[in-house]
Amino acid sequence: MYCKRNIVLILGLLVSLIGYSQKKTTKKDYQRATSFLWENLNNNKVFNTYIRPYWAEDNSGIAFITRDEKGKYFKKITFKNKKKTSLFDHQKVATLINKKLNKEYSEFTLPFNRINYKNKKEILFTVDRKEYILDLKSYSLSENKKEEKNNEFETISPDGKWIAFTRDYNLFIRSTEDGTEHQLSTAGKKNYEYASYYGWYDLMEGENGERPSHFYVNWSPDSKWIQTNICDLRQADKMYLLDWSIDSLYRPKLLSYYRGSPGDTTMVHMKPVVFDITSKKEIHPELPTNTHINAVSLRWSDTNKNVLYADYQNRGYQDVHLLKVDVDTGKKQVLYKETSTTNIDRFEYWLIEKRNTAIVASEKSGWQQLYTINLTTGEEKPLTQGTYYIDDILSIDEERGIIYFVANGKEDINPYYSHVYKVDLDQRKTVLLTPEKAHHQALFSPDNNYFIDNYSTAQQPTVTVLREAKTGKIITTMSKADIEKIKATGWQSAQTFTALARDNKTTIYGAYWVPSNFDPNKKYPVIDHTYTGPHTQMFPRSFGRAISLENQAIAELGFIVVMIDGLGSSSRSKAFHNYSYKNLGGNLEDHKRAIEQLAKKHSFIDQERIGIFGHSAGGYDAAHALLQFPEFYKVAVSSSADHDHRMEKAWWPEMYMGWPVDSVYHNQSNVTMAKNLKGKLLLVHGGIDENVNPSATFKLAEALIKANKDFDLLIMPSQHHGYRGKHRAYFRKKRWNYFVEHLLEQQPIWDFEDK
Repeated sequence: MYCKRNIVLILGLLVSLIGYSQKKTTKKDYQRATSFLWENLNNNKVFNTYIRPYWAEDNSGIAFITRDEKGKYFKKITFKNKKKTSLFDHQKVATLINKKLNKEYSEFTLPFNRINYKNKKEILFTVDRKEYILDLKSYSLSENKKEEKNNEFETISPDGKWIAFTRDYNLFIRSTEDGTEHQLSTAGKKNYEYASYYGWYDLMEGENGERPSHFYVNWSPDSKWIQTNICDLRQADKMYLLDWSIDSLYRPKLLSYYRGSPGDTTMVHMKPVVFDITSKKEIHPELPTNTHINAVSLRWSDTNKNVLYADYQNRGYQDVHLLKVDVDTGKKQVLYKETSTTNIDRFEYWLIEKRNTAIVASEKSGWQQLYTINLTTGEEKPLTQGTYYIDDILSIDEERGIIYFVANGKEDINPYYSHVYKVDLDQRKTVLLTPEKAHHQALFSPDNNYFIDNYSTAQQPTVTVLREAKTGKIITTMSKADIEKIKATGWQSAQTFTALARDNKTTIYGAYWVPSNFDPNKKYPVIDHTYTGPHTQMFPRSFGRAISLENQAIAELGFIVVMIDGLGSSSRSKAFHNYSYKNLGGNLEDHKRAIEQLAKKHSFIDQERIGIFGHSAGGYDAAHALLQFPEFYKVAVSSSADHDHRMEKAWWPEMYMGWPVDSVYHNQSNVTMAKNLKGKLLLVHGGIDENVNPSATFKLAEALIKANKDFDLLIMPSQHHGYRGKHRAYFRKKRWNYFVEHLLEQQPIWDFEDK
């Protein structure tokens, strides 16, 4: 009896070992992986996942481009007869271009991918940086001689009588009739600059390097006023970079840029200012002089003379202010104000002055909905109501009083799928225009009579249709995605799943990718592709997104790749969103729980081998995973990460981690948690990243060394926040091999083609 039991145990162990065993990773596996990169799939094995419309300028029809393995086809639909035909004779156009440019293009390989559809007689396109006019009646081709671009440091008034410009940091105007100049400001000087602005990527060379010049003025429609800002850099602190990548230099180039960190007051400030063109008087409206991350935004009324609309938020983003300002009298009216105990993300408003109305989007009911504001009285009324999230207004038909918007979660399906709706300003009735159970990506015609709809899911390939805006009725099917060639490889679409969040009641959503040679009897390591930035979500709503991510390529090396949206991401309820507030370090708990639940459902998931990667905020996640859950996550690749939010650009942490800076910043810093590292960690950063400064990556590396932790570090000296060209391919190869070696426990291969 004892021997039999031992034999059973040994057999069970052998079966288990067979399940866990992995065949040797070969160059063939790498080549298969690269074949699933989007640049190798798009228009080679996968076609028409997203169709872009080109609306005729005379509103007579729509042009679009479809593709197959032969090449591309330019098509049109004429609204009058609703027929779908070729936009032009492809062979004739190829002959014209070949003769004009001395080239050899075929009818299927015309050398342009965008067009300007003027009307049924004429289209424009660009080849080799030259724009051509194609006459569709005579089939003649002529170069469109463009007018020289206006001076970017001058702006002409709407009535054409004045040109605004700056000299010695002050604002001037010059008459277009006799050249007479008038100096409007006198207080301008270096670092206190009129009609300028702060450029996010304004790099300066050397300690005293010059900031790139900028110019901006906002003329009133009647040309009587100029609104602009004073850009005040006098107290602004800088961040620094060293560029080691220049071949001709044998010492690094010092780069700097103005950037504040959370809580800083030594930042670039923007002061609103208005000028009366008639009196040449400078007016300072009583509006806040805020930092560049929360500057006052102003726009002129199109119908009310002397009126500006101003909106802004204070530091911490817990309030919103929308004001109506009469610059002639100085009178200000508060049209809308909102406060929150957490944050107010993505405040937007739309003016419909023909109806004396503004529309604001707000989550104050618990769900992002639309509200109307009377521009005279300030009276507020709900335009939409419900437990769903309005993501954006797509178009406004002012004449008919119709608002077209996109929303998630209103229909009884996946809450991340967007549908298109319309709401009447008078009756305030909401109507669904896209009933298909899928994610809808819509673009409206300029006259609001039609829209095109690309609808799909991660499993359902894209169908593109032309719809009537009034009813949503499908006029014709424009295209269907062609995936036959990729299906022939054994590929499976990404599989979606649900799990229970950390509150044990909320359903969260994710997706996973398996290799094309997937064997359900094997055990596969899991890689979590993460980005928990609260301003967005990761669930692959559309077929195009699901297939264009690098996840399938990574899976081909022998992994299951997952993407998960836990509590705290966007596009659901305000309560759901609030989980991330002051808690960016806690967002991975739902990822861990979801993977554990997925492992219970599927025996092919190896819960003992879990890896993670992410970029930027996702890079913070990846390193944080090893430090917060060192027994669960074993391998991480963290690229361009904001490892300590106290060292980040101010607006991102102040929006999501709160302001002023408090102990949560310290407690959720990867730097302060460095001693927790157990697994394998690769830190990567671009050497001249002015978006997420590499300083926090270096600080984390220093903390890991002091804690005597083994880790790997890759700095790409010439790269900014996003990696490009050869550097992008190099990083991808490093990332793949890091997981092959440390998670798959196979010998990585370096020399393989990425095409």
